[in-house]
Amino acid sequence: MKEQIQQHVKNLLAEGKIKGFLGLRQQGTDIGPHLFTTADELEDLSLGDRQDPGDSRYPLDKILKRIAYKYPTDSFGVLVRGCDERALQQLFAVSMLHRDRVIPVGFACPPELAEQHQCWKPFPDALVAGEVSPGIVGGEDAVGSQLDLLGKLQEWFDTFDRCVKCYGCRNICPVCYCHDCTLEETALLPTGEIPPANPNFLMTRAMHMVGRSLCIYCGLCEEVCPADIPLKSLYKLVSKIVGQEAVTPEGRAAQQEAIGKTTEKAAIG
Repeated sequence: MKEQIQQHVKNLLAEGKIKGFLGLRQQGTDIGPHLFTTADELEDLSLGDRQDPGDSRYPLDKILKRIAYKYPTDSFGVLVRGCDERALQQLFAVSMLHRDRVIPVGFACPPELAEQHQCWKPFPDALVAGEVSPGIVGGEDAVGSQLDLLGKLQEWFDTFDRCVKCYGCRNICPVCYCHDCTLEETALLPTGEIPPANPNFLMTRAMHMVGRSLCIYCGLCEEVCPADIPLKSLYKLVSKIVGQEAVTPEGRAAQQEAIGKTTEKAAIG
């Protein structure tokens, strides 16, 4: 799979279609983001699988935004999984990146990684390598009535107190792009004091992610959280409480299925 991506990127560089390719480079046991500009450098390309599938993921779309700002007229390629491609779509929609100057180079996640993150679409449309596998939706986050939802939210209050307000979830999020962050308001986090034990911080972020339909459910926020707070579950719950089920993984999967059935009927008819 890696060889297919390497060759694809080499072709893009040789044809002058991109100035560079933002991916992951492995040096020894270390894996990190790198802007590849020559074919020879691609020998060190990594797909982010150091010991286990996807254990060295980074928000490359967020990094690409900084590169594109510095080189506004150049085109770049970027390594994407299914969730990364969803982040790109969000950034295209708000003109943080220009669609005609970004070439996604995609690969599919293995079924075990999709199951681990409950990913509803573990492959990008811009697929270059890997096998398409079915998405995973539902699970422990599936709840029924509005009363069930509010009851679950009440259970979260003890979890809120574990938050140390480190901003890890915001900083790693590939679709956080606000110049002025509400989470930095002194009313939420007074400087020079011990972080307050209240739900405002996490709920404010949850409402922001849900209200603007931002969350792509990549799970990076959960991976960096030092308190092991299941943030994706919180965002799903809040989405359902405020009637935004369509932006949850289950909602997205249902939309995708409906589109597939419509396309199939049109082809038959």
